[in-house]
Amino acid sequence: MSLSRRSLLAGAGAAAGAAAATAAGTPSASAATAGAAGATGTAHAAGTADAAGRPAGGRRVRTGFEVLAADGYALLAGQRVGIVTNPTGVTAGLRHVVDVMHADERVDLIAVFGPEHGFRGTAQAGGSEGRYDDPATGLPVYDTYLKSGRALADVFTASGVDTVAFDIQDAGARFYTYIWTLFDCMVAAATAGKRFVVLDRPNPITGRDASGPVLDPAYATFVGRRPIAQAHGMTVAELALLFNAAFVPEAAGRAVDLEVVRTAGWRRGDFFDDTGLPWVPPSPNMPTPDTALLYPGTCLFEGTSLSEGRGTTRPFELIGAEGADGRWAAALNEAGLPGVRFREAYFTPTFSKFAGKTVGGVQVHPTDRDALDAVRTGIAMLVTAKRHVPGFAWRSDNWIDKLTGSDRVRRQIDAGAGTDEVVGAWQEELDRFRALRREHLLYPAPRP
Repeated sequence: MSLSRRSLLAGAGAAAGAAAATAAGTPSASAATAGAAGATGTAHAAGTADAAGRPAGGRRVRTGFEVLAADGYALLAGQRVGIVTNPTGVTAGLRHVVDVMHADERVDLIAVFGPEHGFRGTAQAGGSEGRYDDPATGLPVYDTYLKSGRALADVFTASGVDTVAFDIQDAGARFYTYIWTLFDCMVAAATAGKRFVVLDRPNPITGRDASGPVLDPAYATFVGRRPIAQAHGMTVAELALLFNAAFVPEAAGRAVDLEVVRTAGWRRGDFFDDTGLPWVPPSPNMPTPDTALLYPGTCLFEGTSLSEGRGTTRPFELIGAEGADGRWAAALNEAGLPGVRFREAYFTPTFSKFAGKTVGGVQVHPTDRDALDAVRTGIAMLVTAKRHVPGFAWRSDNWIDKLTGSDRVRRQIDAGAGTDEVVGAWQEELDRFRALRREHLLYPAPRP
């Protein structure tokens, strides 16, 4: 059976899984196939899974690329292909997908497109690698970072590709920029008349639910192009389907010719270490899956005078500033936030804020990741930091507004609001996003 004719929810137990998913608000196989067709895109799956959603025989999760390759690249047959990828685009054996495809005569790979940090990952935050020829393969590498619209469409046209593929590991947060590279590339592909294929990978912090405020379009930047929740709870393929239905036509004048290749064996309740896949840091300051777990909340400290732990071995886990002491950790622990504890900590960043200076603050220790709400935790940390950390201030450019998606969180905290009040203010918009999100989910909901 060819890849393009396989059912959306593949494998043994699909009927039971579809029934359970429908009861939980996730599309059944037939509903999701309809929702993923036409203007939105087409989803493909392969392989068999047991009733728990695991690959048969207890094997690990397979990425969208591995599903594609196992089918002999049938979805790319007769196409000149370019791929948007970075160091996370690897197989389970840690071979980069570009190297694998370049060596395989069944696929005509002619170009690579690098995002922020670059294709091979040599650049720090806010940087890229520019245009060059890859020494390992000789393939031309084009820079997509900070390009969008017609400028990016012209890059795709100049490359000579028919199909643009996408294979990058996301971190699950709205302000992690690879999903906006995805969006920009989809818009550019639609503008240039190119086909677009997304090779799915797991959401490392699960796909159980969405949380946090939804972006106000007036605050759109590269850390948030369109109104989605701060922790979206989706895979990149699911986001691609949502983008193509809700946002790409407005930006490009039409939807892109989209197809997505699902993972095999991933389920919505899986954390990254449940997948059996190797973790490759998707950016220099995302060294472990534990970092990703906290990132949707603690990244908010980028918008403050405090260090978010860049320049340490525990970015987004160590948060601090000069003058901070054990009172902050005590206040946070007294708040009784679920799934997390805070330890008084001192550290010396090697770069970024407070480089070369010893600062005090907290280390965030998840104790129950099933109970942890990273966004609520981040808000509680901001509320208590304003009260207990000397010199707490927002960045002068109000970057916090770009991260949270509006000025509401900043204004509420400045007015003395507590955590419950801040979190409660976004519930209606979050519920609306959850309804939109449900229309584009490809994998069954976790069992109760």
